Amino acid sequence: MTVKRVVLDTNVLISYSLTPNGIAGKVSDFFIEQGLLLFSQETFAELETRLWRPKFDKYITLEQRKSILHDLDMIALWVEILTKTSYSRDPDDDKFIETAIAGKADFLISGDSDLLDLGTIEDISILSPRQCWEDCCAN
Repeated sequence: MTVKRVVLDTNVLISYSLTPNGIAGKVSDFFIEQGLLLFSQETFAELETRLWRPKFDKYITLEQRKSILHDLDMIALWVEILTKTSYSRDPDDDKFIETAIAGKADFLISGDSDLLDLGTIEDISILSPRQCWEDCCAN
């Protein structure tokens, strides 16, 4: 079996952090165990910024957040974005596409309709966590 390379959007990783037994958690665990997570400085910075928001204080401790960020940092394949793109309706989402392209990802997993509506870019399938689970992980 070929190891699949994947970019997990921030919304998927936040869902994983808050509800690890949910579908985003199952997909994240699958790729952590059997795939290769791709990050760029830009995508990791967004995750850090979002995960530290006070609105998550009642759901996840500061220690848990530190642990999640540390663990993801240690297992990730880090890529450098060399080419800027303009694919998404939301320019803030382009960093995920750029990371996927730079890392030669097989999948970009997101819950964001601005990305999901794109379908496929440069042979990279953009899937929701549920689509990914049903099509790629549950078999």
